[in-house]
Amino acid sequence: MKQQLLSRKATCNSHGQDSSYFLGWQEYEKNPYDEIKNPRGIIQMGLAENQLSFDLIESWLANNPDPVSLMRDNVSIFRELALFQDYHGMPAFKEALAQFMSEIRENEVHFDPNKLVLTAGATSANETLMFCLAERGDAFLLPTPYYPGFDRDLKWRTGVEIIPIHCSSSNGFQITENALEDAYRRAQKKKLRVKGVLITNPSNPLGTTAKRGELDLLLRFISVKGIHLISDEIYSGTVFTSPDFTSIAEALKEVKDYDKVRNRVHIVYSLSKDLGLPGFRVGAIYSDNDTVVEAATKMSSFGLVSSQTQYLLSAILSDKKFTRNYIAENHKRLKERHSMLVQGLKNAGIGTLESNAGLFCWVDMRHLLSSKTFEGEMELWKKILFEVGLNISPGSSCHCTEPGWFRMCFANMSQDTLNLSMERLKNFVDRVDQSRGGRRSKNLSTVANWVFLLSSSNRERERS
Repeated sequence: MKQQLLSRKATCNSHGQDSSYFLGWQEYEKNPYDEIKNPRGIIQMGLAENQLSFDLIESWLANNPDPVSLMRDNVSIFRELALFQDYHGMPAFKEALAQFMSEIRENEVHFDPNKLVLTAGATSANETLMFCLAERGDAFLLPTPYYPGFDRDLKWRTGVEIIPIHCSSSNGFQITENALEDAYRRAQKKKLRVKGVLITNPSNPLGTTAKRGELDLLLRFISVKGIHLISDEIYSGTVFTSPDFTSIAEALKEVKDYDKVRNRVHIVYSLSKDLGLPGFRVGAIYSDNDTVVEAATKMSSFGLVSSQTQYLLSAILSDKKFTRNYIAENHKRLKERHSMLVQGLKNAGIGTLESNAGLFCWVDMRHLLSSKTFEGEMELWKKILFEVGLNISPGSSCHCTEPGWFRMCFANMSQDTLNLSMERLKNFVDRVDQSRGGRRSKNLSTVANWVFLLSSSNRERERS
């Protein structure tokens, strides 16, 4: 027998790369829109990046050359940063990050930097928590729709299974007790041991903040079941209008059995969305569970945040005047850009789920489906991708149970590009309406002719 030279992990197809979420990216990369070089190219609306406030950070960097130059008090610290750093992270950066997390939450909660574990982005943080909390073949419950990348981040290397908590548009996709219990029963029926629930708050892809009642429900649920709760809060600094954001850390403070539950609640955070720095690869786990913090810290050696990155960001986040102004201005810009997208979609006859956070909208295109099926959704997605030239994320890639919903990002492009995308989409919808109108007119004409012939036949019989 020929020896298998590669591992099953290397040759398996469980990465999730064949999802339409990633396939859309691939098509965009083959034909990216450029105002000058490729004006007919595909506009990327499937990437949740915050590029609206780069100028604020660039201005700070220009006015604070020392951190950029790896200097401290006009003295080079290059050698200090170039040498090996302990994987616990730089204390100054962890302190600054903990304070920034509190500031985003309007100081309703405070974070102990000693309970922070630094990771190379939220992707690494979520996977690390899976390794800490579950064994291969265990399950986590996730409310739908959820971020398509979780199929990769949570499952691929860990072997953990995802059981969807089916949420419905009838209540704005809120989590209900019945939906939680149903997901738990389905996991048990599959003989899977449920180890926890993972939510994104604010939600990706909905762009909504979890209501306090939902958070209280989740805390009661994990208390009764004796399982964990992970709250991925990487969009916590993108809440641009009411209702305000409530962190699970804030809700946890008022739980009756706080001491029983607190070591089973874990928060994931990142600077990828709030500061728009996904390329810096800065994420974090926050937990009251000492064993989790210790284990996750050891695991973080496989994905450390570089010393120069920590040094630069500790300087930025320690400037309270800057962070205060940045948060306020970023919220303002996100709100304006969100309104532009919603109005552009409205002009095209397309509605959205009411949202107050994130870098995207959850868009309702059910009326444009040729059939109310996921096959109809994929047909529409391909038309929008290849004919309209917009890469958006179909709801099926987010495991939405209702065909016809799409995630559309708005903060990773210029205002002119967003306007162009809405112009393209409106032209497409107009063509669809005209086509359907033509078919309706033809059908009505056929019916009218049939009625005329029928009435004529009746009159002939009456004369005879």
